[in-house]
Amino acid sequence: MNIHKSILRLSAGHFLIDAYASMLGAFLPFLHDKLNLSLSQAGILGGALVFSSSLMQPLYGYLADRLRHKAFAALGPAVAGVFICSMGMAPSFSSLLLLVILGGVGIASFHPQGAAVTAQVGTRRHGYSMAVFITGGMVGYSIGPVYITSVITLAGLENSYWAAVPGVLMSAYLLVYGPSLQKVEEQVRPIRLRERLMEKRRLLLIHYSLVVVRSINHLVFVAFLPLYLTMRGHSKMEGALSLTLFLLAGAISGLWGGILADRLGGKLVIAVSLIGYVPFALGFLLTTGPVSIVLCTLAGAFLLFSNPVNVVMAQRLIPEFASTVSALMMGFAWGVGGFIIVLVGFLSDIFGLQTILLGVILLCSPGVLPAFLLPSGSET
Repeated sequence: MNIHKSILRLSAGHFLIDAYASMLGAFLPFLHDKLNLSLSQAGILGGALVFSSSLMQPLYGYLADRLRHKAFAALGPAVAGVFICSMGMAPSFSSLLLLVILGGVGIASFHPQGAAVTAQVGTRRHGYSMAVFITGGMVGYSIGPVYITSVITLAGLENSYWAAVPGVLMSAYLLVYGPSLQKVEEQVRPIRLRERLMEKRRLLLIHYSLVVVRSINHLVFVAFLPLYLTMRGHSKMEGALSLTLFLLAGAISGLWGGILADRLGGKLVIAVSLIGYVPFALGFLLTTGPVSIVLCTLAGAFLLFSNPVNVVMAQRLIPEFASTVSALMMGFAWGVGGFIIVLVGFLSDIFGLQTILLGVILLCSPGVLPAFLLPSGSET
C-alpha cells in the first residue's frame, strides 16, 4: 500500500524518539557502577521519565493545537537524543535526574503533534496511517537499549552522547521538510476543549479506561519480563530476546490492526485484542520452555494489535483537538500505567511476581464488554 511521504517522515522521527525513550533501563547498569546508584534512585529516575515524557503530553498537545507550529514534533528527536544520551557524562544523581527530565520534554512534545499530523495527512485510511506511525515508534522502542549499549561498549560511557547524532539530524530534516498541523475551519476554532471533552465524556472515559488497562499490561511486561524469565531459569540474553520478540510481534500486529480497522471497524479490533491477549498471556505464565516463549510472543501480538486504533478512535471523537486527545491516549494513559509499575514491584515482594502478573493480566478480561460500547465502523 502507498503511504504519504509526510507520514513516513514522522514515522522515522517516531522511531528515534521511542528509541531514546527506551534507553534508561540500558543505561542503569553502567550508571550504577559509576555513581553507585541505589534501587530507590533508579526508581526515581524511572518515575521522573514517566512524568516528563508521558504525563506532560496533554500540555504539549494543547499547545500544539493552539500554536500549530511544527517545532513541537520537529525538535523532539534532537532534544530527547541530546539529553538522554548525555547521561553517561552525568557527574552526580541530581544532574542525572535533570537530564532525564529534559530528555522527557523532547519525547512528550513529539507524540501529540506527530499523531495529529498523521491523522490529518492520512484522511482516507486513518487506521493504516496511524499504524505506520506507531509501528515506527514500537520498532525503535524495541532496539533502543541495544543501540545505546552498543555505543557505550564501543565508545565508552563518557562518550554516550554520540548516540544523539541521528536525533539531531532528524530534527534538522523535519524542520525543513516536516509537515505542520493544517489550519482548521474558522467556525470550528472557537469550540472550547472543555466543552468537547464534556460532550464526549462517556465514550472518552470508556475508551481511556481500556487504554490504561492495556498500557499497564504493556509496561509491566516491559519492566518485568526479563527478570521473570531469569527467575525461572532462563539466561539474561534469553530474557532480553524474549522482550524483543514481545515488542516486535506487537509492532507487526499493530500495523495489521490499523489496516483491519479501516475495513472492519476499530471496535472489533479492540475487542479481538483483549479477547486474544488474556489466554495467551495466562498460557505463558503456566508453561515453561520454548512453548512459554511462543505464547509470550503471541500475547504481545494480541495486546498491541489495537495500539494504533486507540489513538484514531479518540481523534475521531474530537477532531478539533487531535493533538490533545492523542496525548491523552498515548501519553497520559501510558504515564498512569507507568506509575503502577512501582506498585507491582512492591506487591511482588510480598505475594510473588507470578501472582501479581496473573492479576495484571486478568485486568483485561472485564474490558471486553465495555469495548463493544465504543463507536464502530466509520469512527475509525
